[in-house]
Amino acid sequence: MSRDRHDTRLCLVTGATGYIGGRLVPELLETGFQVRCLTRSPERLRDHPWASSVEIVAGDAGDIDAVTAAMDGVEVAYYLVHALGSGPRFESTDRRTARAFADAAERAGLARIIYLGGLVPAADDEPSAHLRSREEVGRILLESATPTAALRAAVIIGSGSASFEMLRYLTERLPAMITPRWVRNRIQPIAIRDVLRYLVACADLPADVNRPFDIGGPDVLTYVEMMRRYAKVARLTPRMIVPVPVLSPWLSSHWVGLVTPVPSSLARPLVESLRNEVVCREHDIATYVPDPASGLIGFDHAVELALQRIQDAEVMSRWSSASLPGAPSDPLPTDPDWAGGSLYVDERAVLTSATPAALWQVIEGVGGANGWYSFPLAWWARGLLDRASGGVGLRRGRRDPNRLMVGESVDFWRVEAREPLQLLRLRAEMRLPGLAWLELRVGERDGQTEYQQRAVFHPRGLLGHLYWRGIAPFHGIVFGSMARNIAAAAESVPIPTTRTPGPR
Repeated sequence: MSRDRHDTRLCLVTGATGYIGGRLVPELLETGFQVRCLTRSPERLRDHPWASSVEIVAGDAGDIDAVTAAMDGVEVAYYLVHALGSGPRFESTDRRTARAFADAAERAGLARIIYLGGLVPAADDEPSAHLRSREEVGRILLESATPTAALRAAVIIGSGSASFEMLRYLTERLPAMITPRWVRNRIQPIAIRDVLRYLVACADLPADVNRPFDIGGPDVLTYVEMMRRYAKVARLTPRMIVPVPVLSPWLSSHWVGLVTPVPSSLARPLVESLRNEVVCREHDIATYVPDPASGLIGFDHAVELALQRIQDAEVMSRWSSASLPGAPSDPLPTDPDWAGGSLYVDERAVLTSATPAALWQVIEGVGGANGWYSFPLAWWARGLLDRASGGVGLRRGRRDPNRLMVGESVDFWRVEAREPLQLLRLRAEMRLPGLAWLELRVGERDGQTEYQQRAVFHPRGLLGHLYWRGIAPFHGIVFGSMARNIAAAAESVPIPTTRTPGPR
């Protein structure tokens, strides 16, 4: 399909503040569609890099009049809303909203609805309330007057997906665990990139196609296998998992709530759904959307993509407002706080009377003979411990006492980013149960120069969490004094003077 043809077509996306919708919009724009987003909270979209490229309409997907108005001129509408996590009445809310949306589509003369729901378990397997509601919504839309493509997926692998985040936290935080027997049930996960590819392509389905499609990746795994394979991709020690028959879904959801930051209102229906085996029973979607030449993305590669920023030591872009996500697997500004994995941050800021140039001179001179401007014994001890465990310690020093270049070493750090008069980012190369960075910035506040310091730690496994918690009490001494002393040192830097030529 040419971009020119797509440029004349307008899509409506509901749920653009959600996991799937927020990633679908840029894919539609890249393909050449015009996009209109219907949301109850327009302000939640303002931080997206694509916000200025779409039309944003305030409204509720369950309000027939608002939806009908939002569908004016629209050819294809994506139905990506659900009430999961809103309380015990989410099924009735889903039912009411789907009917209102279907009626509005008929009024507006919409050409197609595209819906993403959940895989339906076998007939002899009683579905959970979550899967039952997803199936009912699909049925309502399929029975409407508007041709509908109802895609049905199981666990979606990508940073920000609630199911994936639950898998991530359980695996990373528990090296050994007693689990309910549902961890032996089979699941056919799918990578977020393949889901988005199907969603975009379904806009071009023939007009007479009105049916559900099962979509899944190439691997069929048990939950146990997914946890073990996740651990391998994430470079964690092998997980010891012992299934027992005594943990009911209700108890399991509380257990998940204790171990992970995923809200219990969301975790409980997801956990209850895991009692069902969800495997594709057909692959008819390939008739209309052929598989890529390289094949569908497998589980291991999907996890690699979800963790890519971390594995490639680019995790800082995940938590920095200066960088924007550029791939479907990347986190988004609207992702919940608990998405994206654990991250510990120590932030400090100190105002100084020094000039930005003087502060930068001190920042660029850290380490080596100049030291780290705080409690030298602590840095010496950390370096000694690192050498004892096979690390580089502090013996590398630095190449030049005043200048740094990206890629060179500074004691047990490596310069990852250098923006003169603005930012120095160091990545730790000491032996750690995780990944660590130290950011030193020149800022400004209330007309004064401000020194900004941030230590970031991404733990690997339970040991990583214990490590951070164990050293946290010393941060006030080490990082606090470092911030104060760097700011004070900058005030002592001589201000260059310009000599006035005397009489000849």
